[in-house]
Amino acid sequence: MEQLINFIIRPSRAVYDPENDLLDQEFMLKGKWYKRKDLEVVNNQGYVLQCSHYMPMIWPEGIALPCVIYCHGNSGSRVDASEAAIILLPSNVTVFALDFSGSGLSGGEYVTLGWKEKDDLRAVIDFLRADENISSIGLWGRSMGAVSCLMYGAEDPSIAGMVLDSPFSNLVDLMMELVDSYKFRLLKLTVKLAIRYLRRAVLKKANFDIKNLNTIKIAKSCFVPVLIGHAVDDNFIQPHHSDRIFDAYMGEKNIIKFEGDHNSPRPQFYFDSISIFFNNILQTPADELTSTLFDLSPKYFGEDKLSTACDVEHTDDLLVLPAADSTEDAIKRLGSSIVVRYTFSNTKIKVLEK
Repeated sequence: MEQLINFIIRPSRAVYDPENDLLDQEFMLKGKWYKRKDLEVVNNQGYVLQCSHYMPMIWPEGIALPCVIYCHGNSGSRVDASEAAIILLPSNVTVFALDFSGSGLSGGEYVTLGWKEKDDLRAVIDFLRADENISSIGLWGRSMGAVSCLMYGAEDPSIAGMVLDSPFSNLVDLMMELVDSYKFRLLKLTVKLAIRYLRRAVLKKANFDIKNLNTIKIAKSCFVPVLIGHAVDDNFIQPHHSDRIFDAYMGEKNIIKFEGDHNSPRPQFYFDSISIFFNNILQTPADELTSTLFDLSPKYFGEDKLSTACDVEHTDDLLVLPAADSTEDAIKRLGSSIVVRYTFSNTKIKVLEK
């Protein structure tokens, strides 16, 4: 039982060295120099959040740039934002990364799977909105980070758009699934009693009620444009969680399914779709957009992280994307068709096995 409690409020904490594990303080992408600016933001509980802002080395004079805030999972940290920075910086989108309270190098003892993390997000957004060099703001979250984005987005309709990677739809339902899937030595007849015990223990230690983490209810009141992604073989947060959120979501929405599991590297066509999504909704300066949509730097990504994508067949409400043999093949076959078709709202994309 203690194992389940720790999963919710005290998972293993990411330990890292900012100088060795983050992107360099100065680095080059596609012939342009960028920098990492480390800073601290204080949340509403008084905890210090360790943050990094990736931006151009030389800021375009007189131009405000959009920013995407990357929100990590429950055992993650701002290290996980490196992919987002590599993908978005060449498109003139700055990337802000943070360690949520209770995670990484930030202050705080417990995580709350999105309940209080949304307040960390609020502190960061308030900080960015005080900077006249930042224009529109987007959110990109994975797992716990995706739930944090959704919960915040429902309260702030000025957010330009959100990418939600493998969010859960209801924490109590997820707990019951994990009890069953991971065999926590509980008879099925005692699962509900166990959940009651978990609820009391979490409320006492971390001061939040797990029954309040119902993102289906949140989705019914959220109108920020959203792109949802989920791996088809995710047996930790199963794909039906994203399906439920997608069905309930009130705003413009798209969902992509792809091969892999909860922690597997994401396929390149998914990154391409994210890049297109943010370029559309953030109104980014257009000097280099065309040349960067489908190119991830090999300096920071290995071939194993750039593995799949597809031809596109358009049906009434489903974009079907069969898996490709390699990244190079995927890019060639993807071409420009997905750029056009992706602009359709309320669509579904799924990768099919060969």
